[in-house]
Amino acid sequence: MSFNDGVRADPGRVRRSRGTRGTRGAAVGGGAGVLVLLVYLFTGADLSGLVDGGAGGGAPATEGAGFEHCRTAADANADTDCRMVYTADALDQYWVAALPEATGTAYEMPGFEVFTGSVSTGCGNATSAVGPFYCPPDASVFLDTGFFDQLETQLGAENAPLAQMYIVAHEWGHHIQNQLGTMDAIDRQGTGPESDGVRLELQADCYAGLWVGHASSVVDPDSGETFLAPPTDAQVADALDAAAAVGDDRIQAGAGQQVDPESWTHGSAEQRQRWFTAGYSGGTVAACDTFRAGTL
Repeated sequence: MSFNDGVRADPGRVRRSRGTRGTRGAAVGGGAGVLVLLVYLFTGADLSGLVDGGAGGGAPATEGAGFEHCRTAADANADTDCRMVYTADALDQYWVAALPEATGTAYEMPGFEVFTGSVSTGCGNATSAVGPFYCPPDASVFLDTGFFDQLETQLGAENAPLAQMYIVAHEWGHHIQNQLGTMDAIDRQGTGPESDGVRLELQADCYAGLWVGHASSVVDPDSGETFLAPPTDAQVADALDAAAAVGDDRIQAGAGQQVDPESWTHGSAEQRQRWFTAGYSGGTVAACDTFRAGTL
């Protein structure tokens, strides 16, 4: 899925911070690190007590620093950092119209911080081992783009553009849930394939699919061009593979653990793919109501 010529985005939309590197290799390289990734990946939950308070936060975030070269669609199509800038803009422009239309709630842009090694957040000091996450107190998405390499080398999915965009769009989905009060209204302590926590994650997957399905019709207000070319079947398959790769059952098995549905916090590979597809093909926010679904 590529950005169309003529589309422009603001490099200042994304913040960057740099912490100490080296934690990721130790945390994710072994079975324990994979288990950390299993438990916390895409969580959207408060990370207090789950992250290393002694790791040290990242350097203060600087808006736009390091993204000055991200000026054209060609930059976004060739460079991961620039893809983050343009994906954030495309997500903002979709949700600023879709959220109030579907729910009557005005969209508020989340923060988006790309960090290296570790980062200090309102949810605690997190390292790259946590994976991409959304912090409700900060109303912000945090991501170390090095995770995309891990997606391929550790989890077996293709490090492809739409797979990367799916991950960011999933975290944006948690921001939508935070705005709508969904996070505060559910029991996030339970586990299992039908638990509220799994429903929360599957809804975020559905919101990601919803954006992918509409992204090629969302217009960049600065250029009048649509942001993205329609995705090919192969590109959608990349996103689906990424969704499956972060299924609880897939990661448990990959870590040499027994597959235990009662411990799931994010949903199985099949569930995650199914709800991404529900958003992608259903085309409405209402189609993503996992909390009213009789079965997931």
